[in-house]
Amino acid sequence: MRTTEYFERKLVDRGIRREWCEWVVENHVAIEVQEDHRIRYWAYVAEAAHYIRVVMESDGTFLNAFFDRGFGRRRER
Repeated sequence: MRTTEYFERKLVDRGIRREWCEWVVENHVAIEVQEDHRIRYWAYVAEAAHYIRVVMESDGTFLNAFFDRGFGRRRER
């Protein structure tokens, strides 16, 4: 699992586990490719009781992860 320093810092700051991020990428419920070719993945992580968004470079490097509190509401529309 290749990551950036920023990613590692934000996991600690946000209380997100690395294994959750890997799980999100493997079990995503939504995926979006950005114009800059970065890839966004979303999945609900029951242990965290939230959707988590993971952003990766196209080469598989983990860039960012955060709780996406509005994602579930957006999906329901």
